[in-house]
Amino acid sequence: MTNSSDLNEKNAIVKGMLYLVATPIGNMSDISSRALKVLENVDFIAAEDTRNTGLLLSRLGLKKQLVSYYEQNKKESGPKIIEKLKSGFSCALVTDAGMPGISDPGADLVRLCETHSIPVTCVPGACAAVTALSISGLDTGRFVFEGFLPVKTKERNSVLEMDAKEKGSIIIYEAPHRLKKTLADLLNKFGNRKIAICRELTKLNEEVIRTSLSEAVEIYEITEPKGEFVLVVEGSQEKDSNDWSNMSIQEHVDFYMNLGDDKMSAMKKVAKDRGIGKSEIYSAMLKNN
Repeated sequence: MTNSSDLNEKNAIVKGMLYLVATPIGNMSDISSRALKVLENVDFIAAEDTRNTGLLLSRLGLKKQLVSYYEQNKKESGPKIIEKLKSGFSCALVTDAGMPGISDPGADLVRLCETHSIPVTCVPGACAAVTALSISGLDTGRFVFEGFLPVKTKERNSVLEMDAKEKGSIIIYEAPHRLKKTLADLLNKFGNRKIAICRELTKLNEEVIRTSLSEAVEIYEITEPKGEFVLVVEGSQEKDSNDWSNMSIQEHVDFYMNLGDDKMSAMKKVAKDRGIGKSEIYSAMLKNN
């Protein structure tokens, strides 16, 4: 029987509703009592991997009808889920770990529900991206979430070149077999910035390495990556062009040199920032020496 407190707290299971249910990213104790209730009482569960979700339900002592919904079958499975929802069945959408709809096809199902005027609600919980950001020691006031970077070189370079200008922290998911390449690409595109390498979050072997990109590359030249990684990279420290008026030309050049540029490269960047010739930069520096 549904009581008034259930309704007031949005805990009652509503027919025809899609529930986005967060599941643990490693530590089973992170499952919430509300998530347990929803998983137990919905009519069926749509899962990214029915085997993984079946194991999760078994550990929780639950039995429930599972429907497969993942990137490769979403065009066929999505409309079938919509029809069941329109018929009055309630559904919980789960991913392998964490929050569905974040770096997985759950977002497409939400948009499909919107098209068909099907209500959607969220049972919040663990999310690897936010967990990593919170313990990274880097800026949390502004951030960009990239999920997994594109594999194709052209698309990958395009994303990284755009992120290189981003002022906020950059969050990236990575698998162990691609970690070395990704760290090398980040160093090449971003320069030697700070990075927090978060491994096996909430699990027994959780590890957070706060270091620089150059040191991170060196670490994994001698250490074989194991587990799942979340990378949090420091945002760009380059000043906007509006800030250069408050700096002398020498300070402007020193700014870039402190970021790792040699003197000539720094002078070229200063000339570009100020919209003047490199010869003017050289002359100004000579006067100061």
